[in-house]
Amino acid sequence: MYYEDIRVGDKLTLAPLTVQKDEMISFANRFNPVPMHTDEEYAKTTKAGALTSSGLYTFALMWAQYVVQDFGGEQTLAGLSMHLDFKAPVFAGDTLTGAAEVISKTERNPYNGIFTVRIDIYNAPGALVLTSETDTVVKRRPAEYDK
Repeated sequence: MYYEDIRVGDKLTLAPLTVQKDEMISFANRFNPVPMHTDEEYAKTTKAGALTSSGLYTFALMWAQYVVQDFGGEQTLAGLSMHLDFKAPVFAGDTLTGAAEVISKTERNPYNGIFTVRIDIYNAPGALVLTSETDTVVKRRPAEYDK
């Protein structure tokens, strides 16, 4: 969708998915190798009591669900910024769901604008485990179509 077609308050539901232990550990070993995410024996000694998903992995799982139905679609040009807020641990076997909402829009220039999408990620009991806000640049409708 073009910038003009996106509305503050537009919402999407993200398909549920289950966190796979092997993938979770593999991601952590490669991109966030801290014991809480990679060492089961160490993780048992922590408050969480078990391995937790890297917040980056949790976000990436649901971001992949979002981009297949992204508000901007083919008109998306680039991401500008992203803020992640990790609220609660995510464990292997957790089933996650998510909701995406356009929370703001800003005109940038005659060719594109920026929208901010908030994604909230929940575990199966319904606890909020992560929130994110991402600013995305999207094309504006070409002037010849506005006549």
